[in-house]
Amino acid sequence: MKGRPELYTSYAQDMAFLNTRPKRAWTGALVVFALLMPFAVTDDLLMLLATGFVAAIGAIGLNIVTGYAGQVSLGHAFFLAIGAYTGAALSGDPDGRVLGFGVTSLPVWLLASGLVAALFGVIVAPLAVRLRGLYLAIVTLGLVFLGEHIFREWDSLTGGPGVGRPAAVPEVFGVRLDRPSEFFTGPQQLYLLMFVLLVIFGVLARNLVRSRIGRAFAAVRDRDLAAAVIGVDLTKYKVLAFAISSFYAGVAGALLFVVNGFFDPGSFNLLLSVQYIAMVLIGGAGTISGAVMGALFITLLPRITRELPTVLPFISSDATGAITVFQVEAVLYGLLIVVFLIVEPRGLFGIWVRVRNYWRTWPFSY
Repeated sequence: MKGRPELYTSYAQDMAFLNTRPKRAWTGALVVFALLMPFAVTDDLLMLLATGFVAAIGAIGLNIVTGYAGQVSLGHAFFLAIGAYTGAALSGDPDGRVLGFGVTSLPVWLLASGLVAALFGVIVAPLAVRLRGLYLAIVTLGLVFLGEHIFREWDSLTGGPGVGRPAAVPEVFGVRLDRPSEFFTGPQQLYLLMFVLLVIFGVLARNLVRSRIGRAFAAVRDRDLAAAVIGVDLTKYKVLAFAISSFYAGVAGALLFVVNGFFDPGSFNLLLSVQYIAMVLIGGAGTISGAVMGALFITLLPRITRELPTVLPFISSDATGAITVFQVEAVLYGLLIVVFLIVEPRGLFGIWVRVRNYWRTWPFSY
């Protein structure tokens, strides 16, 4: 109704994806801003933002299983690795030194990467039915170390430690998106590709959590015993949560190293899982927007810490110093998680909500 934007006259209007005029305006402004970004910043920053968009897809997946379904998972790096190696193997050169099948079409290897990772998620999911809390976290943590060992030893697939293999080839309709075209540079094309994919997977996830499945996830998260009493099938929805989360992780893993074109088994370690946990907790658990905010924050954080040696001389920019920027980054991940859990449990999204509510009611305080 005109003049009363939050007065809904139907259930469909209340459940609309963008159900208020300010939401539509802000969303449109953000999309326009993101689409204009490639023409306003340097290529190196575009590559960093493209990596952030991919990380956001993976963070959304982790948020589905942890933030919405309440199943603590520390094994996200394992599913990222499954997706990365599936995509790289499918699109790799059949005559190369590592396994490759020559399927360079991005939609094919991207979908396959997600489905293979989802399959592994379904295999792991029965443990989630029997375990929860710390016990489930420890089991999923074991997947990271198991994956590290397998990928170190499987040289024909991974290329081996310190050697690695080329990432998946981003080709759509016969056009390589990582190479300059007539109108765009390679980084600009990759940036736009990752942004479009983030929008697609973000909208799908947002609609999922608003559906009956999403409400079932929330019931399991809040109290699984009560959810079972009211008729929620715990086994079905826990398995589904892991499958969807793993699918998103597989897609993100396949895309993650397309930006720099190369990766090795050491890329998928415990620190990577911690980074994704940090993205969810710092951005805001249980919110799709929070996962995107947290992913961009954590991805851009190294860009800031790399400048610390110029301000603090006792911090070294290489691995030879007593205190290095890499150690500072690892400490910051843990410190930021602790600070946000204590000071602002809803993360960056919670801060945005408080700022939005303040200006909505300003100048009144009630």
